Amino acid sequence: MAKVFFGQIIHTKSLNDFEIFTSGFIAVDQNGKIVGVGNEFVYDEWLTQHTNFKGATVERLSNDQFLMPGFVDCHIHAPQVAQIGLGLDMPLLDWLNTYTFPLEAKYADQKFAQKTYAKVVENTIKAGTTLASYFGTNHKESTLILAKEALRQGQRALIGKVCSNQNSPEFYVETTDKSIASTEEFVKDIQKLETDLVKPTITPRFALSCTKELMAKLGEIAHKNDLHIQSHISENLSEIDFVKSLYNTSYAEAYDNAGLLTPKTVMAHAVHLDDEEITLFGKRGTSVAHCPASNNMLSSGLCDVLRLIKNGIKVGLGTDVSGGNSMSIQDAILRALDVSHHLEFVKKQEIKGSGRLEVQDQAYQPLNYKQAIFLATLGGAEALALSNITGNFAIGKYFDALIVDTSNYPLHNYNASNDNKSPDLILLEMIQKFIYVGDDRNILRVFVAGNQIKN
Repeated sequence: MAKVFFGQIIHTKSLNDFEIFTSGFIAVDQNGKIVGVGNEFVYDEWLTQHTNFKGATVERLSNDQFLMPGFVDCHIHAPQVAQIGLGLDMPLLDWLNTYTFPLEAKYADQKFAQKTYAKVVENTIKAGTTLASYFGTNHKESTLILAKEALRQGQRALIGKVCSNQNSPEFYVETTDKSIASTEEFVKDIQKLETDLVKPTITPRFALSCTKELMAKLGEIAHKNDLHIQSHISENLSEIDFVKSLYNTSYAEAYDNAGLLTPKTVMAHAVHLDDEEITLFGKRGTSVAHCPASNNMLSSGLCDVLRLIKNGIKVGLGTDVSGGNSMSIQDAILRALDVSHHLEFVKKQEIKGSGRLEVQDQAYQPLNYKQAIFLATLGGAEALALSNITGNFAIGKYFDALIVDTSNYPLHNYNASNDNKSPDLILLEMIQKFIYVGDDRNILRVFVAGNQIKN
């Protein structure tokens, strides 16, 4: 049924174009697509051109609520939720061998997968994630369970069966033939679901765990079926050295030689890309999932996302659970802001004994909260090559949205006084409160394609 929402509305049109309506409307048709958006005072005029909406259901938000686009998680390991919070004092490769590989091997048990994945999807939706790019495991059937669970709960998702045929534990490694065959079968199984919500994504774990032969074949499968691709790149310095020793190329070239850098590819981390690799990403249209929590916790480094963006690279945010310790993209927003400020500090060097600061890059400006919201919504959709259908409230896109309620704890304003404040300022302060101190308790309802998937 067609529906019209009235109230405070926010979304982004680009990194530096943040649009708010203090008294706005969004009209959603019976297919869940946005057909009208703007200030409420133009609604009557809009209605004369859309007479079929005269009988639409109307919902008016309270003064404590606002509508915003749903969050996009560009990089999350669904099976690793079971170990969230463990081993985060270890470097990447030690963490993988101690915790991650043994856990992921357990997903050979489909009952275990079903129980875990139902909770994973439920909790990411609770945190406001309307679109997620999920890594599964090497197990085709268990990863298919994840896809079906996302579909059952109404979440938009890219789902990848992980591929790895080398440099992995004996108990958790595939043969090349099995990895290729199960990937092709998985793609067909997802296509049989006949849904626009859930799509397959080709997923080499990372260049270390795949031979050149496997990487090249995965590139062929992606090209043949016009598929999304996801993997990791340049997360950790020792990992980068290992890849170079295996491939005798840069990390980016290892993927590119296999045909895996495309406009539908998103690479997680990219902490240490060199200038030539960034240029290559730009030529291929490949995107980056910025994962600030895990980059910090696993001591990988500080990713300068503004450097990437200034070089034309699309960037979204990822929780990278369980390298990251939170399933919330709202938390990733805060971590991204932290990292950006830390980089600002790094670019200033104290001159010993003088107490003065030598500014190495006077032009550097850290991310602000509006830009971080872009990365968490439209930027993420762009990074996943899905911004044609989601990411903001542009006409023609699906209504993937959150209703945020700032009257709920912990955002209740105990010293509420909006006297002499403009409506714009009141709304911007509500947004800041939610971003900096809110949590999933303030996400009242979640919509995907016009359907409410969280009460």
